[in-house]
Amino acid sequence: MIDLDGVVMHVSATAANGVVDSSTLLRFRQRGGRVWATYGGGRVRRGWLVGRFADDRLRFRYAQSEVDGSIHGGRSQCEVRRMETGLVRIVEHFAWSTRTGHGINVFDELVL
Repeated sequence: MIDLDGVVMHVSATAANGVVDSSTLLRFRQRGGRVWATYGGGRVRRGWLVGRFADDRLRFRYAQSEVDGSIHGGRSQCEVRRMETGLVRIVEHFAWSTRTGHGINVFDELVL
């Protein structure tokens, strides 16, 4: 299991029906298998996710307040891997609970 505590990521690829974009930043925290993060940028005013690692996959629920005033959320299953550069990449398979659709987003670690 890769430790995500303190990792900051940006969205490097997004689904056509996704709301996050390249200006969205995610700030992760982790204790044991529990993971949570806040995120924002682009069309997302403020977002939260909470989940856990299980069977080497990260599973979480997310909720977000969007710049148009709407609130939406869903669930995700993610592959978390360390790239050859040593940085972390998350491939998120999401499904909306509050709107129709699903897709894939890619998050890459930022070097701060």
